[in-house]
Amino acid sequence: MGIKERKELEKQGMRKLILDTAMKLFLEKGFENITIRNIAEQIEYSPATIYLYFKDKDEILYTLHYEGFEELYRRQLKTLTIKDPLERLHMHARMYVSFGMENPEYYDLMFIKRAPIKTINEMKLKKIKDWNIGKRSYDLLRKNIEDCMEAGAFKKTNVDVAAFSLWSYVHGIVSLIIMDRCAMFPQERMDDIVNGALNFMQESMSFKNIEINKRSKN
Repeated sequence: MGIKERKELEKQGMRKLILDTAMKLFLEKGFENITIRNIAEQIEYSPATIYLYFKDKDEILYTLHYEGFEELYRRQLKTLTIKDPLERLHMHARMYVSFGMENPEYYDLMFIKRAPIKTINEMKLKKIKDWNIGKRSYDLLRKNIEDCMEAGAFKKTNVDVAAFSLWSYVHGIVSLIIMDRCAMFPQERMDDIVNGALNFMQESMSFKNIEINKRSKN
């Protein structure tokens, strides 16, 4: 390995150290309560070192948020190879759950913590850097549901309402798991429980289930 490659690896390592440390501090103490100096002290470097990589803590938060959505979207793109819309939607939801379970800190920062989300929304209006990746993740879910409706698997209704409902349902699953609110379920059963919950939601939205409910009321 040459000097140039070694320096690049060192640079990437320092950048990751800053981001990982900042995320830990943001989640533990709150974004507003953390300064660049706090992050520098935690990694035992001077604040000047951090400013070589990020211009302020807002940019650090923005980068964490962006990279989280980038990874989530990358996983969800894998579902596009599945032709059956119902199977694709199930896998889409499964990818979302696995992302949250494998990256609880990212998920907490992206979807749960209130203060960082407010800051991110304000920063979106100021940043030149593309922010479409967050919306693209939602649009992919929306398109999957739309395909299910077109295929006759789901009743045709407001796509955004259906997408929001499914997103809320899956978000609830992830939140309960990463916040350790599932102690009543043995760890070895969690995978089956998650799959069962996703199947239940999917069946509840299905056209077949709607027709059965209609007949039962008549």
